[in-house]
Amino acid sequence: MANGDGTEGTSAYGGAGWQPRATALAEELGSIWTSCGMGDEFSPLKAVVLHRPGDELTASADPAAVQMLEPLDVAKARAEHDAMAEAYRHAGVAVHYVEPAGAAQPNQMFCADLMWMTPEGAVLARPASNVRAGEERQVARRLADLGVPILMTPSGSATFEGADAMWLDNRTVVLGMGLRTNRAMAEQLETLLARMGINMIPVDLPHGTMHLMGMLRIAGPDIAVAWYRRTPHGVVAELEARGYRVVFLPDEPGRTLNKAINFVTLSPNRILMPAGYPRVQAFYEDHGIDCVCAGVDELTKAAGAIGCLTGVMWRSGQ
Repeated sequence: MANGDGTEGTSAYGGAGWQPRATALAEELGSIWTSCGMGDEFSPLKAVVLHRPGDELTASADPAAVQMLEPLDVAKARAEHDAMAEAYRHAGVAVHYVEPAGAAQPNQMFCADLMWMTPEGAVLARPASNVRAGEERQVARRLADLGVPILMTPSGSATFEGADAMWLDNRTVVLGMGLRTNRAMAEQLETLLARMGINMIPVDLPHGTMHLMGMLRIAGPDIAVAWYRRTPHGVVAELEARGYRVVFLPDEPGRTLNKAINFVTLSPNRILMPAGYPRVQAFYEDHGIDCVCAGVDELTKAAGAIGCLTGVMWRSGQ
């Protein structure tokens, strides 16, 4: 029986003129939403999110208080960051800056920790340390301004940093659990990914390590670089089962390897790596990996390098 209030048959109530939304979210990237997303670690890199460091790095004068290794020279660090950004642009990668509202926190430049991309949009971080609590708000604001869908913010007691998540293939993600990412987050992320038909493999990281990124990088569709005796056995087995050659870093001091493996894949078998590690670079090149180098010696005093500094926003495989 009609209610007689004049709304029957109108488009707003599903009548003539109603236009149902027939597209899935992934199909709207590049139209309603900006082009973004990733489902592997090696497709051509198209866009990144960076934070250009500034006076907040003066806090490194007390490095332990801000989770850094040594005091940084702000001018040198900023010049290195600018050169890294230019290397991305030269490689055809769009560079977007966080540009925080108000004063930046000391570790804001480590954007890989603060976001992680899926084929449908971003998962925000919730850093495990009070020193970094709140950095994710600045990245959330910038992603929203850029038109990136934000699919999830960790809730409850979950902690998560994006450098602990990695794509093994377009239907499988490995999540490292340890100092920065906890089991509560593993449960939440597994639920989100399952809705996309994506499987998640949680693994425990060795005690005293920071992120999965620091012991494993994927450089191409069939080659991964791992750190012997640090990379979880199960992850290596999963990679080999998918046809990857897993090559182990050469014998070098641990701090050298921490920096030299901290690279970003620009396209299949082509990486942007820290300059100044000739033996490791030669090792990569001997395994068919083309290396573009950028100097980040000052920035590494903050306990991170190119991979940590780079929030990947879009790979063209999406």
